Amino acid sequence: MIEMQDVTKKYPNKTTAVRGISIHISQGEFVYVVGPSGSGKSTFIKLMYREEKATSGQKLEVARHDLLKIKNKEVPYLRRDVGVVFQDFKLLPRKTVYENIAYAMQVIGRKPREIKKRVMEVLDLVGLKHKVRVFPSELSGGEQQRVSIARAIVNTPKVLIADEPTGNLDPETSWEIMHLLERINNQGTTVVMATHNKTIVDTMRHRLIAIENGLIVRDEAEGEYEFDD
Repeated sequence: MIEMQDVTKKYPNKTTAVRGISIHISQGEFVYVVGPSGSGKSTFIKLMYREEKATSGQKLEVARHDLLKIKNKEVPYLRRDVGVVFQDFKLLPRKTVYENIAYAMQVIGRKPREIKKRVMEVLDLVGLKHKVRVFPSELSGGEQQRVSIARAIVNTPKVLIADEPTGNLDPETSWEIMHLLERINNQGTTVVMATHNKTIVDTMRHRLIAIENGLIVRDEAEGEYEFDD
């Protein structure tokens, strides 16, 4: 499902954020990606949805897309198969909840009837059918993150990448978001989640990949992690 072989990312300022990483993540896995600030964790995550381009590598495939060869015009097709959830939600402020989610289907040319049916399905999944006509500014942080998750999964992606999805949320809301991500994972979607939340990592055990100085220093079926920051 996700495979990297000897993948490196160097930035123009000569910083090497990822150093020859090789990893395999199978379909249906739930994986935490952890590491201190500046470790290369964010770059590692961004490579998976082509926010960043690898400088070199033998292989970088996500959901059968070759990210070493993919052209910019093909990235929207990648995003059909790879949903992304961000720490700061990235919702469109002038669009309603419904419109924010529907937009992800409109850009790939889905039919209006299909869009309406699917949007209501994912709103039901995240528990926000009653907020369909509301704007993001009228929602709590947890509700905005639920909309962000609904938008990320509306095209039924094979992979869901969550980049610090609980970073701006209070503890109770964070647990609600985690239970939602587990429900999505239990339906067969691969989930890769970058996090600094030690309590979540230690309590809801999943595969743990730790990155430091651009290298994978731990890869365990499940385990605790001592966060430095």
